[in-house]
Amino acid sequence: MSAEKLIDVHAHFYTARSGRGDWRTVNEARIAAGDQMGITAHVASILGTWGGSSPTYFPSPADVSHGNQAMLELTRAYPGLVFGYCVVNPNYQEHAMVELAKRLDEGMIGVKVAASRRANDALLDPITAYAAERGVPILHHVWQHRRHEWPGQEASDAVELMELAGRHPDAKFLLAHIGGGGDWSHSLRAVRDVANVWVDLSGSGVDGGMLEAVLDTVGPSRMVWGCDVTMGTGMAKLRYLESLGLPPSDVSRIKSGNALDLFPSGVFGQ
Repeated sequence: MSAEKLIDVHAHFYTARSGRGDWRTVNEARIAAGDQMGITAHVASILGTWGGSSPTYFPSPADVSHGNQAMLELTRAYPGLVFGYCVVNPNYQEHAMVELAKRLDEGMIGVKVAASRRANDALLDPITAYAAERGVPILHHVWQHRRHEWPGQEASDAVELMELAGRHPDAKFLLAHIGGGGDWSHSLRAVRDVANVWVDLSGSGVDGGMLEAVLDTVGPSRMVWGCDVTMGTGMAKLRYLESLGLPPSDVSRIKSGNALDLFPSGVFGQ
């Protein structure tokens, strides 16, 4: 574990098919902002075409492959700095398994599952088992206490993710963006005793008391820092974390140490 490392476990980039003309500028701005923040590794995904030619959370196989290929090219453009999650859509099971094997062989270091299917659905089992076999973590999109259906997505909450984690105790999960909206305390109650799930601190919410509650629930050994789309809120959580009076070793663990343990050995140059 190195105090100098700062690993963003939840980053995103865009492609020419993402529906925004400034996609390249946005990508470059993320790298520049990360440099100013001291980020030493961006672990990122591209969600298909971000709704350009199929829905963001229900991407077609062609769009999944397009996004993963673009993500892979970014990892090669920024070697040692940008790393890729392989996005899969469990609704296309055969494509998901082929895509996952191919992209992990090409150098991706994790799996990204968005809101394409409930986390406790059986369609997630083969993907999860394969990720465990390959020793890579799964970053799973989570809505913090889903109270109703949301248009354009089949959002999961922490209770459902814990069901999947319970069926696959050898798999490693990142519960996405605890600050991403909804009742994070509901999620923390669910995740407390599930040892193979880590809490990703990303998301635009920077509620007072949230980081203290995560610490009380899972401790520094199951917390990982990240930004998601909004890097400014990632910075806010980083500064807040550093103000809590934790031992430097705990801060370092949250900033990088846990990620070093979660992802395949040696990928971040440790």
